[in-house]
Amino acid sequence: MFPEPATSFPASGPRVVVIGAGIVGCCLADELTERGWTDVTVLDQGPLPAPGGSTSHAPGLVFRTSPSKTLTDLASYTVEKFGALSVEGLPCFDAVGGLELATTPERWADLHRKAGLAASWGVEGELVGAARCKELWPLLDEGAVLGGFLTPGDGIAHAVRACRALRERAEGRGARFLGRHTVTGVERADGRVTGVVTDLGSFPADHVVSAAGFWGPVVGRMAGVDVPLLPLAHQYARTAPLPALSEGGGPVPRPILRFQDRDLYFREHQDSEHGDREHGSSEHGDREHGSRLGIGSYAHRPLPVDPFTVPSFDESESMPSSYPFTPEDFAPSWEDCRALLPALEDSEVTEGFNGVFSFTPDGMPLLGQSRELRGFWLAEAVWVTHSAGVGRAVAEWMVDGRPGRDVHGCDLTRFEDAQRSPAFVMERGARQFVEVYDVVHPLQPSGRPRPLRVSPFHARQRELGAVFLESGGWERPHWYEANAGLVVPGEVPERDEWSGRYWSPVASAEARATREKVALHDMTSLRRLEVTGAGALDFLQWMTTNNLAKKPGSVTYTLMLDEGGGVLSDLTVARLGADRFQVGANTPADLERLVRYAPPGVQVRDITSGTCGIGVWGPLARQLVQPLTGEDFSHEGFGYFKGKRAYIGEVPVTALRLSYVGELGWELYTTADLGLRLWDTLWEAGQRLGVVAAGRSAFNSLRLEKGYRSWGQDMTSEHDPYEAGVGFAVRMDRGDFVGRAALEAKAVGGAPRRRLTPLLLDDPAAVVLGGEPVFTPGEPRAAGYVTSASYGYTLGRCVAYAWLPPRETGTAVHVEYFGEKIPATVAREPLFDPEMTKIRR
Repeated sequence: MFPEPATSFPASGPRVVVIGAGIVGCCLADELTERGWTDVTVLDQGPLPAPGGSTSHAPGLVFRTSPSKTLTDLASYTVEKFGALSVEGLPCFDAVGGLELATTPERWADLHRKAGLAASWGVEGELVGAARCKELWPLLDEGAVLGGFLTPGDGIAHAVRACRALRERAEGRGARFLGRHTVTGVERADGRVTGVVTDLGSFPADHVVSAAGFWGPVVGRMAGVDVPLLPLAHQYARTAPLPALSEGGGPVPRPILRFQDRDLYFREHQDSEHGDREHGSSEHGDREHGSRLGIGSYAHRPLPVDPFTVPSFDESESMPSSYPFTPEDFAPSWEDCRALLPALEDSEVTEGFNGVFSFTPDGMPLLGQSRELRGFWLAEAVWVTHSAGVGRAVAEWMVDGRPGRDVHGCDLTRFEDAQRSPAFVMERGARQFVEVYDVVHPLQPSGRPRPLRVSPFHARQRELGAVFLESGGWERPHWYEANAGLVVPGEVPERDEWSGRYWSPVASAEARATREKVALHDMTSLRRLEVTGAGALDFLQWMTTNNLAKKPGSVTYTLMLDEGGGVLSDLTVARLGADRFQVGANTPADLERLVRYAPPGVQVRDITSGTCGIGVWGPLARQLVQPLTGEDFSHEGFGYFKGKRAYIGEVPVTALRLSYVGELGWELYTTADLGLRLWDTLWEAGQRLGVVAAGRSAFNSLRLEKGYRSWGQDMTSEHDPYEAGVGFAVRMDRGDFVGRAALEAKAVGGAPRRRLTPLLLDDPAAVVLGGEPVFTPGEPRAAGYVTSASYGYTLGRCVAYAWLPPRETGTAVHVEYFGEKIPATVAREPLFDPEMTKIRR
């Protein structure tokens, strides 16, 4: 009904031009041609097979385990794919394993957490003691090591060699690779890409993919597309030959070593017969260097590079992505290396370089189709570690209309306009480099520039001692120190050091106030879209799953699915007029999708920045709001999931009777210029009722007690509505919608094999945070993992939601938290107020 117009292509598929013949471009060409799109041209300004980008000098480390499930999945596919490739009998991947060391108690604790993440994401790994570390790496000073995390399936990707193998396969299916072709322009017409111009001619295209690495911003400018990444130089050095490395023999016999407490990694280089050859200008261009150590350092100052000034291969004496080594930056790291590996005392660094590669403001890749130029795709800021996974995801996205896994954290639309400025990208990109090996808490906010986006209530929140964390550039209060006097001693168990970071017992007082009295919750950062026009209802009916054909004044919880039935987002849609809707959404990708598919006559507009919102929730909410308005806010006059225009004092508001915390109340929205007046009006009137300001920490606890899902955390495109527990928002008794056919096909397959399952930790003092593996008795492998968790202050237990195979209520499981097995029990939801009496009074 509303999809983009179909285009007829020949059997070879649409014409695709990939800019960049590094590892990402080669992986993508292989994946596209494997799916039948064989009219693929890959262009690069440098010579093949090593055109001089980051791939040509990459050390090739592949460590799969990450706090991001998406990155772990992408890396796991890289291991799988490269492990099956070889060139002239030489492997494209050496599964030598990985060993991460701990030399401090904090790092040793973090390795226990990382072992839990590995178990959650299906990566084999084990914690080992100092003696085992010494056995694996005899050069180590065993006395300096507390232990390590060993992952046998990790290893070294020979990227240039893999490029050759992938190129040969893709060429065998019809693709062509052209080196020494410098892209000088991207042609476009009517908002779509039409071709690529090079110094040696033009190439018509239906799709263009920028896989240019740190040259991505240069290509993006040609296309009129913003590419928010920062190229940075990273130091890599080689020692003189070390006799100790020859002991044991064999090609690259020891695991990759990471010494993250000093921002260092080590890999072994053998002689030219077995060695990795990516570090030269071509696959066979590296000179013999014997058995040495390669050492990479993130300990030095950030060294940003302007991609617009990087010379071409012909203009540079060496590969363009390799800058001269700066020994003064490496000097402190060399001392740390010799302290950890005493065998280096009599050695020296004989060569090194500063290799350029890409960082984004959040450290994640940039993937997807541009909103500004249809048919123009990005596959940028991708390391060798994730290259094959990215190639597959983008190929699926292009061919099938959806990636086969959740990549919302990599979506190029994820950054707000305020996060795309050169100054922001520079600051945050450099920060990502500095923190690449740091122990980073999941709630830890980034540093400068802050504050960036603030609600109109910010001044009042500061007066109340708000402790702000950041999301989407917004400053969001997590608790208010002004409420510290409301904390009941002993009401909340003490927390361990990790779960106690970015948390305060004040959250318990704010949650209690919301349950017992009334609280103001800042909802400004919630994305708000306006959809208007004569066809708005039909459009939203097609794009979402629930029935929106209700009278104006109705509010509906609904889902946006992809073509495979996966949950792309959950939305709250208020019908404010016959052809006017306010949509509560999640990410910029929601806006992008609605804008892309909107038919003529339907307008979609993001109104978030010009508006603000307050959630007024609690059993006394009506007593607070009703005296301030002439509208009827009684249950009979203003029912649940209804909306109306009203005045709160002098302030015009859109009032929606919704509650994400399971209590009576309203979301009140107004324009940003009137926001402070709205806050002050509610605050002053609420003093007689004991009103408090409540932060996100309490909010998260309250919503988990009620079983309300958080999209992107509890459910993603990898999950369908029924297994995610939101099937109630799907109406199969109405017309067609995106994803309906896929849901019907899944229904034929029977019951879901997994469900989003509520758990209650048995120990009232125990707390987990999310990402932890969940085990069931008698099973050695994790049955699933926790998505989100918070202490339920009303329940007196920590609530955790987890993806698990279907389990009966009362089933005993355990959650592994820093290596400790914490008993938990499968619970029935909703845990709080199952009869919905508190919301509907």
